[in-house]
Parts: sequence; structure tokens; C-alpha cells
Amino acid sequence: MNPVAYDFRDGVARIRLCDGARGNPINQTTVDSLAGAVRRARADDAHVVVLSAEGRAFSFGGDVAAFAEPGDTEQRIDDLAETLHRAISDLHRMNAVVVSVVHGAAAGAGLSLAAAADLVLAGESARFTLAYTKIGFSPDGGSSLLPASLGLHRALRLALLNPVLTAREARDAGLVAEVFPDNQLADGAEAVVHQLRTGSRDAQVATKRLLRETATPSAEAALRQETLSIRARAASPDGREGVAAFLAKRPPRFPGTAMSP
Repeated sequence: MNPVAYDFRDGVARIRLCDGARGNPINQTTVDSLAGAVRRARADDAHVVVLSAEGRAFSFGGDVAAFAEPGDTEQRIDDLAETLHRAISDLHRMNAVVVSVVHGAAAGAGLSLAAAADLVLAGESARFTLAYTKIGFSPDGGSSLLPASLGLHRALRLALLNPVLTAREARDAGLVAEVFPDNQLADGAEAVVHQLRTGSRDAQVATKRLLRETATPSAEAALRQETLSIRARAASPDGREGVAAFLAKRPPRFPGTAMSP
């Protein structure tokens, strides 16, 4: 089964994570399919791109079990991050307004993917958390761009303390644009897509480019730094212990930490 579905009609490209039974894990197969879907949206010259997901969550984030597989961990993480970052960079630069529609959990790289959109829409029961440092990793997926959109100290709290934000807390923090009752999320998202689709595309694209380039003028360099950082963290003793603890469902005992959790 392809973990990402693509549909295009009436100027709207819909990219849907569809490995819902496993929580839409972000692994190499998923990001390869995601990157392909984003390329198709660019080739179709979409006016609006909608990112959504099947199942009970938008995405639980990285496929941690895959990080523990034998082999070159650094190269595996590098390949994964680089492919994800190319897709996110394309979403940032394409001549379309990108809308993510979030239900359930958006964790780790799932939050990063949701935040790559220009507008984030959420059901009221949605939850957002970065969680990278819980397994000894540093953030990727464009997370280092969050200080430009959320403010430095809010982004540091999100990255270092790993709080789980409710949909309304995420809206108050500036991450989410609109919150809808869960049973009205689909209709609410369609109303936003309709508003964008019937507006001036040229004005929308010019506005997106102006604000993104002003807020994050070095986005490409930041994404590369994320790749270098997370590959080193994943292969470090703390990263290996974090993955092992996550899979064993126990608190991590990071080698460089004197205190037990």
C-alpha cells in the first residue's frame, strides 16, 4: 500500500497520509511518496494544496522502530531528513497556498510536517508535541524555523520541555490558524479551501513569498543544519538509548545525564 495518496481536481491538490492503522509513521517509504506527491502538485500547478491524514492521528512522527534497525544509522537518518526537507522546501516555495488539516496527534516530524503548511487547521481534540529530545534527538522537518513563527522562547519550550499542546493552546501560540469542533473539521477545512480557491492566486502567492522570505530568509540552510544535527544525535549514545527506551516503553537513562528521570 502506498502510504501517501494524491488527488488533483479544480485547482486543489490533496495529499493524504494513509497509513492510519500505524499512526502514519514518517519513514523513508512515506517521505519518498510524500516528495513525489508534492512534485505532482507542483507539476499540476495547484492553487491550493491540502495535507491531511487517515486514521486516529495526523502522524505520531518518526518511525522509531526503523531507527533501531541494523546498519548505518547516520546515513539512514540523513537520507530520511534530506528527502523530508526537500518536500518541505518545495511546499514553502511552490506557487500555492498549503493548508494542513490536523486531527488527533501531530508529534515529532508529524508536527513539523503540519507546520510546513501556510495555514494549519485543527480539530479541537488535536494535540501537538515535538518530543525529539525525549529520545535524544534534535528536531528536524523545519522545526528550527519555528522561532520565526512562534517566537524564540515559545519554540525553545516546545523543543526542550516537550509539552503536548491542545489545539487551542497551539492556536494561542500562533501555530494553528483555526480550530473547529472535531465533527466540523472537514467542513471547516473545505470552507477555507473554497475561500482560497476563489481568491486572487497572484496576490496569495506574492503574500506567501513576501512573508516567508522575510521571516525565514535562510530556510534552506536551516534545513541542512537540521539534517546534520539529527543524524549525529541519532547515532550518539543518547540517541541510541532514547530509541531503545521508547521501544521498551521505559524512561530513558541517557549516558551523559547524572540524574535518573
